[in-house]
Amino acid sequence: MGRLPPPQDEAARRAASPGLAASQEARREALYMALAQVPPGRVVSYGQLAELAGLGRAARWVGRSLSQLPQGTTLPWHRVIAASGRLSLPAGSVSGAEQRQRLRAEGVLVIHDRVDIRRHGWRPMEHSG
Repeated sequence: MGRLPPPQDEAARRAASPGLAASQEARREALYMALAQVPPGRVVSYGQLAELAGLGRAARWVGRSLSQLPQGTTLPWHRVIAASGRLSLPAGSVSGAEQRQRLRAEGVLVIHDRVDIRRHGWRPMEHSG
């Protein structure tokens, strides 16, 4: 049985394959475009956002990407929650408190760190012209 090569860090992978960096950037752009369309007062799950962006079943990748958004971004990251309706950012954290405050300011009911997806979930086909 052969040995697997040692894992490469992201910078090494990008240097070895310039197309990978472009591909990752294209994925992020698709994610950001889909996220920007989520209207105030509505929420989406990480998995739903991945599908809307054409990224398949990349919910975890979406979560990682959103956690790396720059401070002060205008993207509505606070509208992305777990598929169960649970807010995934800890209540005691600065970002968790900000998410709860922003959602409530938009009229989203947050009860016991949960949002009723049937009531506040975004269904693009219902909301398009």
